[in-house]
Amino acid sequence: MPAAMLFAAAVTAVVTGVLTPLLAAWARGRRFLDVPNARSSHVVATPRIGGVALVLGVFGGVLILHLAGGDISRDTILVLAGALAIGLLGLADDFWQLPALGRLAVQAAVAVCVVLAMDVATLPGANAGGWIPALLVVFWLVTLTNAFNFMDGIDGIAGAQALVAGTGWAAIGLLIGMPQPAALGLLLAAAGAGFLLHNWQPAKVFMGDAGSGFFGFLFAALPLLAPAGSGFAWWCAVLLMWPFLFDTGFTLLRRIRRGENLLSAHRSHIYQRLVLTGRSHRHVALVYAGLALLGAMGAVSLATGTRLALLASVSAIVSAAALVWWNLASREDASRRSTGAVL
Repeated sequence: MPAAMLFAAAVTAVVTGVLTPLLAAWARGRRFLDVPNARSSHVVATPRIGGVALVLGVFGGVLILHLAGGDISRDTILVLAGALAIGLLGLADDFWQLPALGRLAVQAAVAVCVVLAMDVATLPGANAGGWIPALLVVFWLVTLTNAFNFMDGIDGIAGAQALVAGTGWAAIGLLIGMPQPAALGLLLAAAGAGFLLHNWQPAKVFMGDAGSGFFGFLFAALPLLAPAGSGFAWWCAVLLMWPFLFDTGFTLLRRIRRGENLLSAHRSHIYQRLVLTGRSHRHVALVYAGLALLGAMGAVSLATGTRLALLASVSAIVSAAALVWWNLASREDASRRSTGAVL
């Protein structure tokens, strides 16, 4: 691994780790806090400004790479600009609670601008022509941005996912020669590690929409930085983020089946329901980190063409998903029998 990448990652981790408590203290002094309500998974008013430290940490690492002579491609700059725009949108929402449809429209507009400004040859299915590949990428960018935001609801879960997925991207990029995803993946992992020092249960600060949106957009956009013809990179992205995608997708379908308002706040995600049955934030975050690690193993196997390992990883993912669901269902059933409550 290039020394410059390691140094940049160290800078990112230190900047994030140092700025996070400073920003949290500033937010407490101004009462900029996430106050618990009936849908919250926390019970103490907590600053939600940590995302600013994440953004500054990642850009600090990018600056180090640039000063060290690293090749920061035009597409990488476009992706970073898009992620910054999403982060600023999230920060505005953290302060002023923007309308959900308005946020979604701005996210889609940012995704469209990034995709249109990039080399279309990098898009999946670009050789087929037409707008369908670009529209699918826009949909993916918006989907993962929101999925990451939805999943940032308990202590440590989002930071741990970023740490595992970022490390996975770094490993893939270094093993098969994709320097841009490798570098950004390592910086995202470092930012997640620095933030976890203050977000692990009991969390002293939350990343807020500024951090979750920034993370989600960057993780979604990393396949765009792979060389043309690297269609497998998109499947790697899915494997690396599968716990968040699975939980979000399952919860969305469940809410549709129940006829619920999809724009209303709730706490019916699988991870939230596990907490409601008595699991600690720490326990659930570790479970999801373990699920992410299975996905990372599968992604590395896919990228390197190790078919047997890929098959084993996918089998483990399916088994783990079934085990988590069985555990949740049995705990909820036991809770209903003992209290008569409907979860």
